[in-house]
Amino acid sequence: MSVTIRPVEAADKAEWQRLFEGYQLYYERPDLPQEFYDTAFARLMARDPRDFAGLVAVGDEGHLLGLTHYVFHPHMWRPEGVCYLQDLFTKPEARGQGVARALIEAVYAAADNAGVPSVYWLTQEFNYAGRMLYDKVATRTPFIRYNRAL
Repeated sequence: MSVTIRPVEAADKAEWQRLFEGYQLYYERPDLPQEFYDTAFARLMARDPRDFAGLVAVGDEGHLLGLTHYVFHPHMWRPEGVCYLQDLFTKPEARGQGVARALIEAVYAAADNAGVPSVYWLTQEFNYAGRMLYDKVATRTPFIRYNRAL
């Protein structure tokens, strides 16, 4: 299988949404309103360098196999800033075929091109399959995350 990584385009909305719905379901956020997806996609299409960028993996037949969203932001310890890879998802049938790795490497390339070599992301402990890949392409840190209770 050959995979092409490119920025998400307006014509991708329906397939992008199906992928993003799958991602939300995986992380136990089902039944989000259509407005959630419309707003997220509009943000990607705005191409605001201070907001999220989106990449998609396109398979041989032109269908989307995966997506990633990332954003550059300031960091007190790194004057050049950092890149946060927030979302990464591939269709179940595309897993284990290099799609997620290609998406991560494309984010690495975007960060390098922007002069921001530090890229990080979070995942849940139960994401064992993803973590097997992440252990190959990144270094796990000892940080523990806390969230404000809502």
